[in-house]
Amino acid sequence: MPRKNSGFNFNDFVRELHEKTVQPALVETKQERRYFLIVSEGTRTEPIYFRFLSKSLPKNLLQTIHVHGEGDNTINIVRKAIELRAERTRNKTLPPYDEVWAVYDKDDFPPEHYHEAIQLAAQNGIESGHSNQSFELWYVLHFQFLQNALHRDDYIRILTQQLGFKYTKNTEMVVQHILQQGDEKQAIARAEKLEQLHEGQNEAYSCPYTRVYELVRRLRAYMQPDETS
Repeated sequence: MPRKNSGFNFNDFVRELHEKTVQPALVETKQERRYFLIVSEGTRTEPIYFRFLSKSLPKNLLQTIHVHGEGDNTINIVRKAIELRAERTRNKTLPPYDEVWAVYDKDDFPPEHYHEAIQLAAQNGIESGHSNQSFELWYVLHFQFLQNALHRDDYIRILTQQLGFKYTKNTEMVVQHILQQGDEKQAIARAEKLEQLHEGQNEAYSCPYTRVYELVRRLRAYMQPDETS
């Protein structure tokens, strides 16, 4: 006697079962909070720049980049960074800093002072964001490669030409124009090239040179990880 067709199809059953299975929801992961302290020689120029960059932080990372404009010489900037890190470590209500940077210029300080500041930072786990001759070299590199040992006054002249208006310190408008008209990625690449050119030389005689690029690169990787990966 022939079997009755029950109408049941095993393959269809498996397919329907798979379609009805609840797929796990994608969980949005929040980036880990890291805490940066930047202690700068200038009380306005560098703080304005780094605070402007920190505006790119997503809401959940606000207040994780702290900028302190000390207004002192090279060695004392490093000492201040060490002091502020120690104060933060003693404060059990706040997380410790993950990175501490001292940002300062060679300017006209004696070569031995500049070199001592860099060594002091290295010995105490402080990242050194030094520039020879000045922080404005970092701005210049947004527009052009520069390897001649120019005086820092020439940086101002170059920036004035590139911006189309007189470069003045201590204004957020200048930072906006530099980031809009210049090329930050090229500035990093140019700074890296300068580092290669001066490799093995005494920092005090490596001019032009700036390590600010490394700080900016790490900040960008923290603020915009998807864009830098």
